[in-house]
Parts: sequence; C-alpha cells; structure tokens
Amino acid sequence: RPWECPECGKRFLSRTKLLRHERVHREERPLPCPHCGKGFKDNSTVTAHRRIHSRERPHECPECGKSFSQSSTMTRHQR
Repeated sequence: RPWECPECGKRFLSRTKLLRHERVHREERPLPCPHCGKGFKDNSTVTAHRRIHSRERPHECPECGKSFSQSSTMTRHQR
C-alpha cells in the first residue's frame, strides 16, 4: 500500500482512495443531497441518504420479506 495519509498514517492502494480518505480529516463534504442540501463525503453515503427521501428499500430479507434501505441493516437484522 504505497499511498500513506500524512495525517494519520493509514495506507491505501490508490491515490484516489487516499484523497477520498483525507476528507475525514477536513470538514469537507462536497456532495450535497439534491433534496435537502445535507453534505456528504462520498457517493455511496449520499446514495444511501437519498433513500430516506425516496423511501427506497432495495434490500429484502429472504427469510421474512422485510425490506431495508441499506444492506448492512439487513445483515444486522438477519443475525
């Protein structure tokens, strides 16, 4: 992992991932939600947030049929 964060020493395989990580140390949130304006640090987070507004729940538990907006929430439910 050749790319190292100068702030915390965490290492990354690509410069792109290092640059994305560096936002953690700054209060930079360049990706606004088009519905409410709340800012986010990466696309996956703003996508998950937008599901609040759309009420989209694409992750369905195969055992009980309950739907979730995030796969991690469904995984926690299945435990």
